[in-house]
Amino acid sequence: MKPIFVQLQCAPGKTYEVADALYATELISELYSTSGDYDLLLKIYVESEEDIGKFINDHVASIPGIVRSLTTLTFRAF
Repeated sequence: MKPIFVQLQCAPGKTYEVADALYATELISELYSTSGDYDLLLKIYVESEEDIGKFINDHVASIPGIVRSLTTLTFRAF
């Protein structure tokens, strides 16, 4: 399993609905409300062989109320 971080920008007034929908999927390891350009930050663990783009598209970006997402991949460098 490898961790990925996803930041989400939500439509005005939809952040709580998006957060509730994400929580209901039971796929999210950690979920935070953030300040700045993005409203939510989530940490997801995916299987090493999983297609991350398809996973995000199918399980995260498809949730109504999400305007934009930014996915950050992690690498074991140390």
